[in-house]
Amino acid sequence: MRSFKIAVMPGDGIGQEITSPAVELVKEVARQSGIQLQWVNVPAGAQHYQETGDGFPESHFQEAASADAIYLAAMGLPDVRYPDGTEVGPQHDLRKRLQLYAGVRPCRPMPCLPLPLSDPRSKTLDFVIVRESTEGIFAEPRKHPLDNDGAAHNLTRVTRETSEKLFRFSFQLAERRKQRGLPGLVTCADKANVLSSQAFFRTIFDEISLEYPHIESEHQYVDAAALDFVRAPWRYDVIPTENQYGDILSDISAALMGGMGMTSSGEIGDNHAVFQPCHGSAPDIMGQGKANPTGMILSGALLLDYLGTRFDCPEATSAGQLLESATMAAYATGTLLPWELGGRSGTKEIVDLVGQQLTS
Repeated sequence: MRSFKIAVMPGDGIGQEITSPAVELVKEVARQSGIQLQWVNVPAGAQHYQETGDGFPESHFQEAASADAIYLAAMGLPDVRYPDGTEVGPQHDLRKRLQLYAGVRPCRPMPCLPLPLSDPRSKTLDFVIVRESTEGIFAEPRKHPLDNDGAAHNLTRVTRETSEKLFRFSFQLAERRKQRGLPGLVTCADKANVLSSQAFFRTIFDEISLEYPHIESEHQYVDAAALDFVRAPWRYDVIPTENQYGDILSDISAALMGGMGMTSSGEIGDNHAVFQPCHGSAPDIMGQGKANPTGMILSGALLLDYLGTRFDCPEATSAGQLLESATMAAYATGTLLPWELGGRSGTKEIVDLVGQQLTS
């Protein structure tokens, strides 16, 4: 039986409430698929900072980095800050120190939810944004040496090394999706008509595309992509893009699914990966049972798929597909409507119904 070590980081706020039940679902689907997961709890975040004075001790970072994958819920509290005013965000430390350059943001709505677009094609969207997560405009410190009372500056950094990795990751993802009957189209979303860094980004994309002649590729300016995310999002498959552009586009795609509570993500590098929902710690609804665990559950499915791909373990890939299918089947009953969408389905109701689908 294949065995994997998973570091679990519940973090703050509703992260503490959604982690345990989501872990139980991942455990169950792993058991059904014949793989063993060894879970290690790694405390970190704003609450840990309040309690100990250290939001992410080095020993805790090393424990997480030694795992085969990291399962992270939500980090940070709005009223807890470091002395310099920055938020307590160990997820950012993981992204930077482990060089998690590929931010995977799937857009696949659950059935039977009220969604913003009326076109029936919007109900069956299935595309993935691949956000470069270590460079771009977020690469350098917030304070630039040239900053003064009259001007502020941010440097946009795009390197060949990281861009090549990002694009190969995107084309290989499109290959796997094409094997499942999806289009196998990679769309580079950039601003190459204005910014030299983005023209460089596009040049590298074109070079890497030649390595994958069987995968269709195209360019699109990011503002046009934002328009098409509202007008015709069904045209997309895999969309690699710069850090800030990916940040914005992924929030639009979250709206297409009903909101941040429905969204999953993976932060993937050469040797490490973190999987977490895209929402925050939502301290305003802590302890009320209203937290939506869907993004956390689907992030668990992404984690399992990553284990299958990285470690050549088809059982893990099957487990990820089974967990995603069970989640979709739970929503397909038409009985689930999360609180943030106007319903009364909270953590327990959603987890219980997904669990029933797994065991039925």
